[in-house]
Amino acid sequence: MAKIRANGVTLEWDEIGPKDGIPLLFINGFGSQMTSWPDEFRRTLADQGIRFVRFDNRDVGLSQKWDGILPDMKTVQADVMAGKKPDVPYTLADMAADAAGLLDELGIDSAHIAGASMGGMIAQLVALNHPEKVRSLISIFSTTSDPALPRSTPEAQAALMARAPSDRREDVIAQALKGRRTYATTKYPFDEARLSKLIGENYDRSFYPEGTARHWAAILVSPPRTERLKTLDVPALVLHGTADNLIPCAAGRHTAECIPGAEYHEIEGWGHDMPLPMIPEITSLIVPFVKKVEAVR
Repeated sequence: MAKIRANGVTLEWDEIGPKDGIPLLFINGFGSQMTSWPDEFRRTLADQGIRFVRFDNRDVGLSQKWDGILPDMKTVQADVMAGKKPDVPYTLADMAADAAGLLDELGIDSAHIAGASMGGMIAQLVALNHPEKVRSLISIFSTTSDPALPRSTPEAQAALMARAPSDRREDVIAQALKGRRTYATTKYPFDEARLSKLIGENYDRSFYPEGTARHWAAILVSPPRTERLKTLDVPALVLHGTADNLIPCAAGRHTAECIPGAEYHEIEGWGHDMPLPMIPEITSLIVPFVKKVEAVR
């Protein structure tokens, strides 16, 4: 792993796979570090000729932090409802500019841009705001943020936002496991042992809950992408699961409907996570799509 300055922000990043492979930039979701998804996911893609680049979003992991700048969420929400410009340190568009800037600094002229959840929102904005950097868009259990779409179930929303009773490692792991169970894949058993280890490793790498508040503010103030996505002229793959109660699959369907020519796959029993048994199925959709786009290019 290494640090790089992109878009005026210091980002932690790494890559795996052949240097001359098909470049794919992966963007993680709300409050999650680039190490949050299983290594098996990126290794599977790398083994099939993909140069897999990942990074910590700003304000998470080992990337630059906005210490001490805490938006008043009630004021932010009130400003959004009133059509005013909220006072927040950054938006999802700024985070998309980070991703595009990273590609520039790495000397990658364009790449397949993939993102999960909030990362999918950012990936959509990379495609919309920096189209010259985008070979294709891969939006994974994400949304257009259209206000008419179904919301998270109350249980899933509460699980996402809940804080542990203390910042002790064991409490943080227990709270994270409780939350992940709420919006987990139903198709396979919940792998508590593996997830406990992964959550603990991420805690040791960087425990920084303050950044999640600013991520949430960035989501709240960023306008829906519904109409803009209808103008998108880039190959798109949209993946969503029927068991996702954090971002219901109606949001995935809507994303695909908005993007002209988008390919959509709705996967039975998949939740808002990436358990190991799901990796072959998900990568078997990503790899042919990416290679098909490359063949046309």
